[in-house]
Amino acid sequence: MSPTELYSLYRQHPAGITTDSRQCAEGSIFLALKGGNFNGNDYAAQALEKGCALAIVDEARVIPTGDSSRYILVDDCLQTLKDIAREHRRQFNIPVLAITGTNGKTTTKELVKAVLSKKFNVLATEGNLNNDVGVPKTLLRLTGEHEIAVIEMGASHPGDIKTLAETAEPTCGIITNVGRAHLQGFGSFKGVIKTKGELYDFLRTRQDGLVFINADDDILVDMLSDELWCTPYSTDPEKQYTCISAEAVPATGSPLLKLRWRKPLADLEESGESQKWHKVQTNLVGSYNIYNVLAAVAVGINFGVDRKAICSAIEDYQPTNSRSQLIDTARNRLIVDAYNANPTSMMAALENFCNTESEGKKKMLILGDMRELGDASQEEHQKIVDVIAQTDIADVWLVGDEFGKTNSTFRHFPNVEAVKELLKSSTPEGRLILIKGSNGTRLYELPALL
Repeated sequence: MSPTELYSLYRQHPAGITTDSRQCAEGSIFLALKGGNFNGNDYAAQALEKGCALAIVDEARVIPTGDSSRYILVDDCLQTLKDIAREHRRQFNIPVLAITGTNGKTTTKELVKAVLSKKFNVLATEGNLNNDVGVPKTLLRLTGEHEIAVIEMGASHPGDIKTLAETAEPTCGIITNVGRAHLQGFGSFKGVIKTKGELYDFLRTRQDGLVFINADDDILVDMLSDELWCTPYSTDPEKQYTCISAEAVPATGSPLLKLRWRKPLADLEESGESQKWHKVQTNLVGSYNIYNVLAAVAVGINFGVDRKAICSAIEDYQPTNSRSQLIDTARNRLIVDAYNANPTSMMAALENFCNTESEGKKKMLILGDMRELGDASQEEHQKIVDVIAQTDIADVWLVGDEFGKTNSTFRHFPNVEAVKELLKSSTPEGRLILIKGSNGTRLYELPALL
């Protein structure tokens, strides 16, 4: 079947598509995806028994002889999911904003969603379902009630963003930044740049393609071209061409980001209102989050969201899932950024932590391995250790095999279980603690014990 025919079949089954044989709504279509530890083809018959009307498979061996009427054989089930999702997306003439980047894409997505929701009915990626399965599933949630879509796109290999962009067909986009992450999959930092730039490449194919860009990021600026419309944002007041500018405001006694922003270029229709400073107190830890906030502001302004509503949305946003969270416990104050880590985000977190007022609390670091760095792993972990050695933070716990290979005098734990075991008998008190590491190190389990 062609993508158009498959989509027509999808429209005939309002219960939608399921890829989980344990969740089979009556009359739905089961689509057999494959993973590292499972093969959906093996569960097609079970899905049909549980209520699915049809099963889309890509292995002929699972189709019963003489009873194939409820089976559809395709070349590749994952590609079929993307094809159906793309056809569905084409039914809606609405703005689709794609967000990718090494760091901050989920936080930026959530801030953008919060801002746009002040004016529009927004479809947005849930959690971090930003891969070649999550993006199509998000697109299939589009309904006639949605006025704009915000789609997060992740990548770990060359071509990933190209594929996702061709599926979602965004009208505008944001690359938050490009850093040293997933080097094992990309092969090099140049590979990271090229892959993230695939979003710009797609937007160049559209006459109305628009980019929201951090004008302070030289890498992103170099990736841009005159072929793209852009809305620049910056923290540099000398860059008069920027559409949105901001600066951090010192927040004495709190590590939470406080800032003020404005449109530096006068808008005659607004009688100078555009040049007024708008102050925002966020619930985000880290000055590096100013660019995530600025991106959301730029998007809001572009789509006509009221300035007060923009500020209100950002101030009300509460980070979750161990991303830039400030947590006060009975014993300590924690800065928890343990959902992910790479050399770029780790360095930014360390710099911010060193500049954070401790309010009399002794500073402490609990850092976990940075995953998927390939041959660069030992060098990158050693750089982190060397930076810490130059600070006055003496209480440092390093967790994981990669940190264990570094030349360091800091305390080392093989895994999070070893840390948890120590905390049963000896718990730090009166500390300001930064907890950061890749999700696989499971440092997010520690706040409840501290």
